[in-house]
Amino acid sequence: MDDIGTYEERRFPEFRYPTLDTLDLGIKKHHIPLLFEVDVSEARAYMREFKARTGERLSFTGWVMRCIGQAVSEHKHIQAMRRGRRGLILFDDVDISVVVERSVGHSDNSSETLPVPYVVRRANKKTVKEINDEIRAAQKELLEAGEVQLGARRNVYLTKAFTLMPRFVRNLLVWRRLTKDPFFAKKTMGTVVVTSMGSTGKYSGYGWAIPIGIHPVVFALGSIATKPGVVGNEITIREYLSMSVLFDHDVTDGAPVFRFIQRLNELLEGGYGLDQ
Repeated sequence: MDDIGTYEERRFPEFRYPTLDTLDLGIKKHHIPLLFEVDVSEARAYMREFKARTGERLSFTGWVMRCIGQAVSEHKHIQAMRRGRRGLILFDDVDISVVVERSVGHSDNSSETLPVPYVVRRANKKTVKEINDEIRAAQKELLEAGEVQLGARRNVYLTKAFTLMPRFVRNLLVWRRLTKDPFFAKKTMGTVVVTSMGSTGKYSGYGWAIPIGIHPVVFALGSIATKPGVVGNEITIREYLSMSVLFDHDVTDGAPVFRFIQRLNELLEGGYGLDQ
């Protein structure tokens, strides 16, 4: 034991069990990954100007969510969910789950950072400012011990009890229903999820994240890198966002996905919604 050195042993945090459950279920989904990059130079320039003028920083992820919400609302089949063997539900509203980093306390007064989901309802009908303010409020929201989702009206003790249940019981109570009932799934977790690496131009390399999830559409925002790009007939330095997307191949195919990505790319490159 002398070769091991010093170490600390802790009890595995029960609040991580729902995350492990989600990863296990996500692996079983028929998700097809797509990696691409998009020029976000115009949006980044606007955000820098906005901060210089107002002193307020707009959420880059919040703006991307607004663009995703608009693109999905124009291609509703992208977020469709199966209902039984023959049913397919296409929702009009785009509810986007975003991951918010929060500090969760332990019984020994220490803390650990936990990615906590928060659902922005009707993201396709909100302005960038409204989404920005909602995310900022979620980041400041108090997270009680045992909670696993912000903005959810749940008894904290029931949530704690859920994390302590055996896996097969959690499957029967929640996860099975989430995968079978699209209305319960939308109400509980939304229809789209967006997660971010949080790197914005700190280095010149690329960084893609390959997510795992159970939503019909899963977005992972990677790094923002600078490199030469062609604008008109000139070569200039541009900022490119690395992005990866998972699509549920059960409900959509390559051609519709390509059209969706084309539209999303147009919205992102044009700085959609920033002037609203």
